[in-house]
Amino acid sequence: MEFVRIADIKRLNFITDALKSSLPAGAEVLDVGCGNGVISRSLGELGFKVRGIDISQKTIEKANSLNTFPNVRFEVRSAEQLIADGSSYHAIICSEVLEHLQEPGKLLIVLNQILHKDGVLIVTVPNGRGPRELFVTRPVIALQKKNNWMWQMVKMIKKGFGYKGTTAQSDADDLTHIQFFTRTTLQQLAAKYHFRIIRFGKTNFIEDVFPFSFFTKRIKFLQKLDCAVAEKLPYSCTGGFVTVWNKINALD
Repeated sequence: MEFVRIADIKRLNFITDALKSSLPAGAEVLDVGCGNGVISRSLGELGFKVRGIDISQKTIEKANSLNTFPNVRFEVRSAEQLIADGSSYHAIICSEVLEHLQEPGKLLIVLNQILHKDGVLIVTVPNGRGPRELFVTRPVIALQKKNNWMWQMVKMIKKGFGYKGTTAQSDADDLTHIQFFTRTTLQQLAAKYHFRIIRFGKTNFIEDVFPFSFFTKRIKFLQKLDCAVAEKLPYSCTGGFVTVWNKINALD
């Protein structure tokens, strides 16, 4: 397994469990915004047939360089281009993608069209009002926009503590969060584009919030404890949402 952070492994386990319980034999999985291909390769190792796409040439090159599975393929492609192919899928993964899009609804329209009638869409996003987004992501974005001496100092401090600005899932050049979803707004988004969220799950609590992250990134027990604590707390306290969606009906 390529993921090392417990919250990432927990998210991956949610995805694999959802696929195992819903996919027919020979089903093909589409990983939209696959980034470095970690999820795709993990699924390939389990025997799933996976197609990973991303608009970033940089991440697809890395995904291909690490791929050893004949049942997994990667390509630079937008989801919109798949409609012209006449492609359709029993399962689509959209993990840590929607928060980066100016208009996530445009992607959901496409995914509704290429997902089988009885297929599943697995969506994972940060909790827009969770600890990390409130105390790290939003303040950092605000400083980045100002681009003043404080931002330069923050960059120096982050570099000193080993924070690179990329994730295990993606080395894309711009991972800025644009959308900040709550449980309610995510459900509303799904309904607007003819989906229904049939399963909701949680990731972690405060393990990736500085200064806690300085210790938790080095001590796995603290990560496991944090993920366990998240399960006991309200959804508003989780760092991220992991969800399974079904189509209500096809879009015209």
